[in-house]
Amino acid sequence: MLAPSVDASDVRSAAARLAGVAHRTPILTSAALDVLAGNRIFIKCENFQRVGAFKFRGAYNALAKLSDADRRRGVVAFSSGNHAQGVALAARLLDIGATIVMPADASRVKLAATRGYGARVVTYDPAAENREAIAAGLVGESGATLIPPYDHVDIIAGQGTAALELCEDEPELDAVFTPLGGGGLLAGTATAVKAAHPRCAVYGVEPEAGNDWHLSWQRGERVAIDPPETIAEGVRTTEPGVLTWPIVRARADGVLLVSDDEIRAAMRFVAERMKIIVEPAGATVLAAVMMRRLPLHGKRIGVIVSGGNVDIETFARLCTEGRAGG
Repeated sequence: MLAPSVDASDVRSAAARLAGVAHRTPILTSAALDVLAGNRIFIKCENFQRVGAFKFRGAYNALAKLSDADRRRGVVAFSSGNHAQGVALAARLLDIGATIVMPADASRVKLAATRGYGARVVTYDPAAENREAIAAGLVGESGATLIPPYDHVDIIAGQGTAALELCEDEPELDAVFTPLGGGGLLAGTATAVKAAHPRCAVYGVEPEAGNDWHLSWQRGERVAIDPPETIAEGVRTTEPGVLTWPIVRARADGVLLVSDDEIRAAMRFVAERMKIIVEPAGATVLAAVMMRRLPLHGKRIGVIVSGGNVDIETFARLCTEGRAGG
């Protein structure tokens, strides 16, 4: 297994780079959620971040570090949505040309936003084409720099800044939960949290249907699964990242699972009781604390809600599905 390639100094440097550019997102609390969870919950709302998701942090950090020559050649990224928007906005702010490879069936909100930030969007059929191959071809044609969604040291360091802020604002946390897809957010979070508070536990949360990380954690090696069928499109990965896996394995404390129905219930709860919209991937952490996936009581738990980018029609449908008597 590779040695961890990102340390706390990288996260702090990313935070300095992002100062005045990324939003310092708020931390919200809910007495009703605390009762359900049996713990004091602190919600880091990255759904209020620029582009509506934490992905802007890593994208801007990575693009800001490019040389002038690399900036002139532009960047290429592949993403189902949030990383696409993050790269597109970061590129616009830094005057860098960006081409984003996105599935044709991606959220219309995410497609429209990515184009709205000025990026060129290349769509593909996810059932018949490979996004990495398409991106590699574009890089070969243009000499652009590939900015992957999670397997990149500057992406990981940038994502860790959300946890850095959480620990600064709430320094007495006992545990931190993050959504888990490719592992960029969890790798950055574990790096930041363990450096500041070594005794604070750090867990990733993924849907039961997309349990590649859970299986990998159990076996102690990267395990691949078939493309998962889950409502949490932002974490539909099939295998832990090459760079993120060793960092998570060395610094995090475990991986938790939640069902799609539990994710729906969490989305509905925070919409009704806290008046905020959270996309399914971001709601995984809320589901984990609501369903008491860990035997914790009376503890202080930070949860990083990764984003809020979901079509309003889809949000309404998901919040209605699975409701008792509905």
